[in-house]
Amino acid sequence: MRDFTIPLPIARAVLDPVFRVVLNSRLPVAVQRTLLDAVSLLQLMPDGSVVQHLQLGGRPAERIIAEAAIPGSRTRAVPPERAAGAILYLHGGGYVVGSLTTHRSLVARLARESSCAVYSLDYRLAPEHPFPAGLDDAEAAFLDLVDNVGYRPDQICLAGDSAGGGLSLALAQRLIERHQITPAALGLIAPWVDPRLVPDRDRDLVINRPWSLACAAMYLGDGDANEPGYAPLTGKLIGLPPTYVQVDVSELLHDQCTTLVTALRGAGVHVRFTETRGLWHVAQLQAALVTEAALALSELAEFLREAIQPVSIDDLR
Repeated sequence: MRDFTIPLPIARAVLDPVFRVVLNSRLPVAVQRTLLDAVSLLQLMPDGSVVQHLQLGGRPAERIIAEAAIPGSRTRAVPPERAAGAILYLHGGGYVVGSLTTHRSLVARLARESSCAVYSLDYRLAPEHPFPAGLDDAEAAFLDLVDNVGYRPDQICLAGDSAGGGLSLALAQRLIERHQITPAALGLIAPWVDPRLVPDRDRDLVINRPWSLACAAMYLGDGDANEPGYAPLTGKLIGLPPTYVQVDVSELLHDQCTTLVTALRGAGVHVRFTETRGLWHVAQLQAALVTEAALALSELAEFLREAIQPVSIDDLR
């Protein structure tokens, strides 16, 4: 479906009451999930998106590709059948909400702009499945892509937003520590890398302090809050692959992101860092509606594509 754009002030005015209602710690988790799935229907899929339902590591997942490269793409993408890699995408939602449905539009746009196959994982959520269930699922999915789908580890990028960004970082650390394998790159959209930290403000346009604290507690369950898998900002950063971090300056997670970037650079990791102004937490979800969000997502796709460096068949002739 063709995109149509909404001016930033109008988009903010529409989204503010929606997130005030939906991401509310007083609402049952099941209601929050249902409302988010319903609202996500407004996030349009790009033309030419092909969605395949499958299992990865024993969990439901989706593989999304674009049928052909989009003329004029900023990434100069090659057709998907010529791409040499994949992106494993882990959705956000405080480890409590979010789904394949809520992030399908974002994932499809990432597939279009990168010309890679993007695998979106339905990892288990708290409170039914607290830490480390989601991390275990992500690990199993990555290993499935290597052992059964046939990608090399350096052909797979990890990407995610908010809690999914934190989960991506924790997964990269676990893969290096347990399996001595390193993904091609990390693409982190406003990653939540330390749920132990209390936001210093009550809310931004999307998330609020009571909701985030409730999510952190549900995700931890009876676990140890000092476990690096739960708070990957405290884990080992040396040896991580090239990493791109995106965040808006207005977000509650902005300070966490700047702390992460400083720590990554101190550990010798190649980092690209972009701070937007005037957007909101994971505005990339509204890339089909907001030009500025689409540009940010396109830059992320370009970074991941270049990390994988697909080779055109024509270049091999």
